[in-house]
Amino acid sequence: MLLLALDTATPAVTVALHDGTGVIASSSQVDARRHGELLLPAVDRVLTEAGLKLDAVTGIVVGTGPGPYTGLRVGLMTADTFGLALGVPVYGLCTLDGLAHAADIETGPFVVATDARRKEVYWATYADSRTRLTGPAVDRPADIAEQVAGLPAVGAGALLYPETFPNAHEPEHVSAAALASLAARKLAAGEELPAPRPQYLRRPDAQVPKNYKVVTPK
Repeated sequence: MLLLALDTATPAVTVALHDGTGVIASSSQVDARRHGELLLPAVDRVLTEAGLKLDAVTGIVVGTGPGPYTGLRVGLMTADTFGLALGVPVYGLCTLDGLAHAADIETGPFVVATDARRKEVYWATYADSRTRLTGPAVDRPADIAEQVAGLPAVGAGALLYPETFPNAHEPEHVSAAALASLAARKLAAGEELPAPRPQYLRRPDAQVPKNYKVVTPK
């Protein structure tokens, strides 16, 4: 097994290789505006670090969000392209699940929250680092304060709103290393992983104009 994992659902552009036993190479850079520019060089970097070629990969793992439309689709389209080119399966995992796995909290419940912009968070609750209880959902922090009161929390969204998540701590962003490790664990247990379908949870910021100006020939 050689899994190539990647995620662009948060400001982190993150890539990792997992050989079925452990992570053998990884790269993470935080830049919310350069997902498309940074992702492929990061893939090259981890392959070079591992001393491997892309055709050695036997499966692709990609974070499916929730996340902003523009950033999220970079990772999903790249994963689909690699899968088609290599003839290998592409697996999707919720980005919040990757953060929960990286948090390594064995006794919950706890919350994972990422920054959804517009003064909102993408969030979910977990029984432990591998078991999601609710979500994912997108809400204003004040609107969920009662639901998450007193719970430990991880993620950039939790750190951004300490009044709602006073017990927040790192990790801030997801790592592909955590996604790869979670996927490898699930596959080894015989679990069927989801297809790589994006979890946008809301419409993109960019909208097609509703009323076009009519131009008539002179």
